[in-house]
Amino acid sequence: MKKQAKITLDVWLDENQIPERIEWNAPDGGVFHADAKAAFLTLWDDAKQETLRLDLWTKDMSVDAMKKFIHQNIVTSATILRRATSDDEAAEVIEEFGKRLLKVLKLSDKE
Repeated sequence: MKKQAKITLDVWLDENQIPERIEWNAPDGGVFHADAKAAFLTLWDDAKQETLRLDLWTKDMSVDAMKKFIHQNIVTSATILRRATSDDEAAEVIEEFGKRLLKVLKLSDKE
């Protein structure tokens, strides 16, 4: 039997259309009304062979938190690439870049 799952994002904007609050729900995963400070949603458009994306962050998200968020997304890309394609060499390139980025962003390697 096929099943449909729903994930939702609700975004509250200020008078200048800047996100003040982001809330997400994934009922099948047990997530209800969870707050988030940022969201990167990427979708693959197969017909156009390109990535569509939605980047959101709240105006009170700190610069340090954004740096960690960006770094963790890059490192996660290596994991996704390895799992989806078994391309260890390409995943290692991304991981090495992630290590270099830690230094540039002045983050610890515990990030």
